[in-house]
Amino acid sequence: MTFDRPRPRSVWRRIERWLVGVVMAMIAFVLEKMVMRGLRKAAKAKGDAKEELHTTLTSKGGDVDLEDAR
Repeated sequence: MTFDRPRPRSVWRRIERWLVGVVMAMIAFVLEKMVMRGLRKAAKAKGDAKEELHTTLTSKGGDVDLEDAR
């Protein structure tokens, strides 16, 4: 069962809701920037420390030894 909610009655209520939405959008933007900056720093630090070796192998049913791949 659904209920129809009436629109906010006063102009001040609409302005308040709009301002809350703007502030929450700004907070989300800042948090996303912080997370992305942290991920970039972590990836850069990891890349500087040691070059990653890829271990993707394809086989046609035979035995594969990972030590020979390096």
